[in-house]
Amino acid sequence: MFIDNMQTAALQVGILYVMVFIGFVACKLKIFPEKTANDNKDLLFYVITVCVIVKSFVDMEFNPDTISSFLIALCCNFLTFIIGIIITIPILKKKNHPDNPVYRYSAIYSNAGYMALPLASAILGTEGVFYCSTGVIAFNILCFTHGCRLMSKEEGGFGWKKLILNPGSLGVIIGLPMFLLNVELPVVLAKPVEYISSMNTPMAMLIFGTYLANTDLKTMFNDKKIYLVSLFRLLIIPAICIGGYRLFGVSGTLLVSCAITAAAPSANNTILFAAKYDRNTSIASKTVAVVSFISIITLPIMIAFAQEI
Repeated sequence: MFIDNMQTAALQVGILYVMVFIGFVACKLKIFPEKTANDNKDLLFYVITVCVIVKSFVDMEFNPDTISSFLIALCCNFLTFIIGIIITIPILKKKNHPDNPVYRYSAIYSNAGYMALPLASAILGTEGVFYCSTGVIAFNILCFTHGCRLMSKEEGGFGWKKLILNPGSLGVIIGLPMFLLNVELPVVLAKPVEYISSMNTPMAMLIFGTYLANTDLKTMFNDKKIYLVSLFRLLIIPAICIGGYRLFGVSGTLLVSCAITAAAPSANNTILFAAKYDRNTSIASKTVAVVSFISIITLPIMIAFAQEI
């Protein structure tokens, strides 16, 4: 089982990094330079991301028999990110160093969509994807509220207008009522949402590749803070969450799906947020890359731990 999980995790990382490599080469050949990537990040943020969130709600089937488990999974995934927010405060304080918000964001927020959902599908099947999708909801609500405030250089809070008028909140505001009312979009709307949302992973990975192309790869594994981020993101946070949820009676597929979200590597949008808020995209690229590589080893360990306890 451990070897199977490692192979599944390695395959998902490999698929993502093939797209990153294409973006890397395209940038080096001036086909898709960093400036073009920067020009496209708002399209990814404000159009593609909203479509992804809306589609995730529309694709879920409202079933009274499973709604309690769905709500438990949603609470667990919110707690996962909140635990990360709390325990990283004394380690990476925002004011101590200008790059600390990048490190802290990458320690708190996991790759809930690009890594966790494919892993849940491969390991747990449809039921696992259903529970794991709550991690995407929690991720989008928190990363576009707390995450934006963390990365922003503005002082004095985030503001209610920005809390509501951001891709994560807008997607939930549109999608949640559709899920609760079991609304089925007409084909003329459903297909455009599906096609646009399908651009999410490749667009994000290509942009990731352009930032990596402008990073000093020789120093990628020399940053000690990246290993601190890896320790929190891949081991400490998931271990606390898995053990805590099990103590409160969560088990089986529900526990393993929550473990996958908790143990996934740093979110790819760490790089996009760094670019959006004028943070160090080189640090963000190196951190996401290194943590993702290390997760090939740690993810199967955490999944096996959740399956055994």
